[in-house]
Amino acid sequence: MSEVGGARAKRMPRAVREQQMMDAAVQTFGQRGYQAASMDEIAELAGVSKPLVYLYLNSKEELFVACIRRETKSLLDAVRSAVEPGLPADQQLWAGLLAFFTHTAENPDGWAVLSRQARTEPFAAEAALLRDEIVAYVATLIGAAAEETHRQTDRDPELAERDVAGLSQALVGAAESLAIWANETPGMTAWESAATLMNFAWAGLGNLMQSERWSPR
Repeated sequence: MSEVGGARAKRMPRAVREQQMMDAAVQTFGQRGYQAASMDEIAELAGVSKPLVYLYLNSKEELFVACIRRETKSLLDAVRSAVEPGLPADQQLWAGLLAFFTHTAENPDGWAVLSRQARTEPFAAEAALLRDEIVAYVATLIGAAAEETHRQTDRDPELAERDVAGLSQALVGAAESLAIWANETPGMTAWESAATLMNFAWAGLGNLMQSERWSPR
């Protein structure tokens, strides 16, 4: 890094420098993977010295964990802020799915960190926390949909806690897989991804809300 660049970095507020380093780290980890990425690359991309990266974030492992946590919060914030509680249940789920696929499409490096790199040891626990938070949030949407159906039709959808938990796991797993595929498929839009999963999921959920269950013959 040049002396001018180093002097500029020193004059930057701490929060700005940290943001630059985190952005550079997410890009590097997302494109190269945790093992292949180097602190030299991250420092160069951020426009700071490697000692400064270590000063702020201690180690490569701690930097990667910080990236996981930041990208997790960013994704969850995007989904939660898109869902309006007063909307019908299907519109809430649609808004959440569209926000999810929009965010993963617009932040491919961050999504690569969460969906691929963070699943390896010793970071699997951090990835599991992300998934648990998303599953829990989806469970609240499915539970709210069941309650809405009960109010409107005076039917009890008979969705037990295990049903809601299982459906939430299945929906989140499908969304994760579809987002990975969509980001690798040229021309696939967030709207198309959300609509694909909504058409796949809501038809079945809608039947369950009406107490209509499929069973093997």
